[in-house]
Amino acid sequence: MSAPARTRHLPTGLVVTIAGLFGLFYAYVVWSAVALLILQATGPLGLNGLGWVVYILPIVFPLLAFGAAFAIGQRRKAGEFAIVLLAGLTLSAAFWLAIVGYGTTSYGLYGG
Repeated sequence: MSAPARTRHLPTGLVVTIAGLFGLFYAYVVWSAVALLILQATGPLGLNGLGWVVYILPIVFPLLAFGAAFAIGQRRKAGEFAIVLLAGLTLSAAFWLAIVGYGTTSYGLYGG
């Protein structure tokens, strides 16, 4: 016996609106990560291979977090969908702060 198919609780327009609003915040995190990468890569010391990896991760992570949060929450109610997207955004912000902290204290990323 198969489980009944789960129906969508939200209209498509509401899903797009909620995802679009949160997407702007995710885009800001990505844009900040790109700006930091450019700043560090064109700085006086440059970046070595590990530095490139470390500074590219905060560009990729929010995109993956948004995709995962969207996949998890798209078939839920509006409040639950927003909370799932907020949780992904919070994770992205925490990851961003960890990278900034690591970048300021680790000199092994520079000098490439």
